[in-house]
Parts: sequence; C-alpha cells; structure tokens
Amino acid sequence: MEIRNLIFDFDGTLVDTAGLIIATMQQTIRELGLPQRSEAECRAMIGYRLHDIPPILWPGIPDIADAFAETYHRVFDTLKVSFKVQMYPEVFETLSLFYKQGINMAIATSRNLKSLKQFNEDFGIDSYFKILIGGQEVVNGKPDPEPVNRILDSMGWNPEETLVVGDMNVDILMGSRAGTKTCGVTYGNGTIKELEEAGADYIINSFGDLQKLVQVIS
Repeated sequence: MEIRNLIFDFDGTLVDTAGLIIATMQQTIRELGLPQRSEAECRAMIGYRLHDIPPILWPGIPDIADAFAETYHRVFDTLKVSFKVQMYPEVFETLSLFYKQGINMAIATSRNLKSLKQFNEDFGIDSYFKILIGGQEVVNGKPDPEPVNRILDSMGWNPEETLVVGDMNVDILMGSRAGTKTCGVTYGNGTIKELEEAGADYIINSFGDLQKLVQVIS
C-alpha cells in the first residue's frame, strides 16, 4: 500500500526540545514542592500531556494536575528565551522534499497548539502541515489513538496509507491502535528497546532515512 500521509510527533522527532522540557519540569517540581524526579524520569514523560504526568510521577498526590500544567507553562515561557532549540539534522530538507512530492503531512503532539504553531513558524515549516492536533484538542492523549483518529477523520485519510513517526513508545502505540503503520526514530527521547516493545513496524536512525523508507513501503 502506498504511503500518502505522514503524521509526525513533534518533540524528540522533529525538534530537540529535551533540555528545555526537562529543565522546565524540574523547576516546576521545585516550585510546587513536589518530590524531586530524576532527569531520566522527566525525559520519560516527554510525549504525555501535562495533565497526564502528575498521576504517573506522583500517584499518591491527588489534584495537582492543574497547578502542574499552569506552573509548567509559565516556567517554559521564561526558560525558552535562554535555550537554543534546534531541529534535528535533515528534518527541514526532508519535510521540504515530501511537501514538493505532494505527500500529506500532519502533527499529533501533546504540546499545546500555541507553542507548536510558534515553533513551526520560527523554523519555517508551518506551511508544510495540513492539520495540527495538540494535547488540548483531544479528550484522550497518547498512547490513545484519538489524536491520530482525529487527523484521519478530519482529512479523510486512509489509515492503511498513513505512517505515524515518533520517538517514544506512546507514539507507536497511538499509531498502531489507529490502524496505521508506525516508524520509530532512535535519536529522540525513547530507546530502541521501548520502540520495539511498542511494536514499531520500522525503526530509523536519522530523519533523512525516512525518504528511502517511504519509497520502499510504497
């Protein structure tokens, strides 16, 4: 089946935001007086919606999701000024090529739309995507298939002609549960083992490898 549609995760797949996200999470934790979590524990939460993180990291502390999300957003806006966030190698060139080839592209992320749109504009890739689905646009976030299903339903895309690309196990689970093919990238925040255990159909080591993979699948 030809791949006509690509749905990307954002953080850890297109753009390297890990340092900024981890620093924001750890400062948020300090400000709220929550039990500290390691860098690895914070990194493992990348891909989840902010409101979904506290029940995972602090299951015994109820009713902190709103405060966590609000504090995180405020801290993030302050810290992002001093962090140099960059796209991963070959992302811009590969997205440009897919766009010229007429392949449909979308983003399904746990990031809020305002922040996502700003990053896309800053990197000059905002015109490449048919639709953006952020964490606030769905009832159920990753690994639930709702973000991908929202895109498929809105655009009328066939899941069998769609490839979901992400760096975390939640991205792979989200895509597979929506009936699409899935591709894990090894340079982001997840591990090869996690991607394999989630059932990734394909795994690539650089974003540029996606060009050849799409050709092979098609």
